[in-house]
This record gives sequence, structure tokens and C-alpha cells, in this order.
Amino acid sequence: MSRVDLDYTLDVLVRLLATPSPTGYTEQAVALVEQELRALGVTSQRTRKGALTWEIAGTGAGHVTYSGHVDTLGAMVKGIKGNGRLLLWPLGGYDWATVEGEDVLIHRQNGTTLSGTVVNVRQSTHVHGAALRDLRREAAVMEVRLDAVTRSAQDTLRLGVGVGDFVSFDARPRVTPAGYVKARHLDNKAAVAVFLAVTRELLQNPPTKTVAFHVTTYEEVGHGAATGIPAHTDELVAVDMAAVGDGQTSSEHHVSLCVADGGGPYDHALGNRLRAAAEQAGVELRVDIYPFYSSDGTAAWRAGGDYPVALIGPGVDASHAYERTHTDALRATAELMLAYSRQA
Repeated sequence: MSRVDLDYTLDVLVRLLATPSPTGYTEQAVALVEQELRALGVTSQRTRKGALTWEIAGTGAGHVTYSGHVDTLGAMVKGIKGNGRLLLWPLGGYDWATVEGEDVLIHRQNGTTLSGTVVNVRQSTHVHGAALRDLRREAAVMEVRLDAVTRSAQDTLRLGVGVGDFVSFDARPRVTPAGYVKARHLDNKAAVAVFLAVTRELLQNPPTKTVAFHVTTYEEVGHGAATGIPAHTDELVAVDMAAVGDGQTSSEHHVSLCVADGGGPYDHALGNRLRAAAEQAGVELRVDIYPFYSSDGTAAWRAGGDYPVALIGPGVDASHAYERTHTDALRATAELMLAYSRQA
């Protein structure tokens, strides 16, 4: 069985995680992937929408596309308050409580950044007491406290901050001695790092099927893979996080096959072919359903994609918050992708 280079995978993953890419502001992350591909000698193409695609020729028949996304949760500046602090407009579906206290960067129109912290309007327990504990976290009560002297909206405007500026959350990536990877935005930079590691391996040991990789930039808002999937795709396998939690079989140490989510069931026959590939490769595959979830595969189908779609991915705990996975899950995801790429 082929083995992906985990050291390479983790190196790329940590660099990707440290590169801000909230939905709509993904240029730096896409450029990083392009840079890695050039170093591998692989030519890629950008779609007009900003997605990135590359392909490894197979030795036999068939064409599978693996789709993942590099865009992440984030925000935009919705307004500037009278005290100089910022109101936010969320990008992607998260609970405001999961970003309270988080460090952020404001990406100003002049190309520079300004740091700040997400706080609520009653943040001090010494001032507000029980009123802080009872406060419902929602957009109206959350604000960004800028790390600059500002006491008014005019002060903030003079800092070059304006409505529509993108806001990225500090990913805080960590790799622990036990092999856990902790960070924001493992959804879905874990998959993109795996794509690069799998590409590296396929260049050394070519696949049977021709394999395309499609990295999208608008998945978190629901239309990432609505366009741009290669026209000659026979099968689409979306690779995204497998949500770990009560009532789920998914694990931080395994790859999962999602057979259905909020968009309905995925293709049964393609799912079974992936199960067979996992069994043949000795990869333990977890099977799950995610009620509050959709993927690039869903977007591609809704846009009229005429191919079977399946969804796999590494188990990720605390999705859309400060997430965690394990190198076991990254390896298992890569091995399943390789095994399926070599299945006749």
C-alpha cells in the first residue's frame, strides 16, 4: 500500500492554516497551493470564478474528480459603531459564541491589516455580572475591539477601516506530540493539504483512473462547486471534514463516508465502490449521516452536474469552532483516495 508523506502533509497544512482565506478573500491561499504545485512540476488552471484545478493522467480508463475547498469561515465589516468598534457580517454558518474572544485581522482596502478581538458588549463580568452570563450571543451584541487608538467612528475611518473589509479569524494551528492537529479552518484545509500529498504520491506511482483535483473558494456560502468541475468527470468525490460528535460514528482517527446530509443521500453505487476500495486497501471506513451539513458535491448536483457524487473526509471534532483532527485521519483519507484512484 502506498504511503503519503505525513511530514509534507502537515507542513503544507500548517502553512495553509496560517494563510487567511475567508470566503471571498482567498487569493493568498490559492496562490500557496499553486506554488506547491509548481514545485512538484504540476500545471494548474484557475477558473474565472477563482477555483483551482489540476489533473494527473491515469494508465487506464475512467476519470474521478476530487473536490475540496480552501475558503473558510470569516466575516466582513458590516458597520462602524459610534465608539469606533466594528459590527460584523458572518461568512459561513457558525455560532457567535464560538468566535467570542478570538483574535482577528481586518484586511483593509490598501492591502494592510489591523488586528483586533471579537468581544461582546458586556464582556466584563466585574461590570455586568449575571447580565454577561445571560447574554444571547448574536450579531447585534458582538463587536471587534481594534488594537488601535479609536474612540469614534471617524477615528476608525481614519485608520483606513471601512464597511466591506474582510475579517479573518486567527487559525492558531498546533500539531501536538500525540499527533493531533488543532486549529480553526481544518474545514477544509485538511483536505487541500491531503490533495497535495496525494498528488505528490501519484506523480511517483501513477493512478489507473485519470484524477483531477478541484479546489473551490465559495463552499462555505453554498455555491463553491456549482461551476468548474472538469467536463469529462465520470465521478465526483467531495472531500470535506467528517463531523465528530454525539450520535455519529465519525472519529478523529478515521476517514468517513457520508452517505447523506442536509441535501439528501449521495450516490449509493459510488459509495459502495469507495467502501470496496477501503476494504481492499485495509482502511477502516466509518459511515455517517450529517443532518446539518452540505458539501461541494451538493452544490455541483444542484447546478446540474450529471455524474454520481460521494462525500468522504477526515474526522474533525468541534466543527466550525476550534477544531481538531489526528494524523491518523489525514493518512486514512489519503490512502482511500489513492486506493480508489488505482481501482480499475
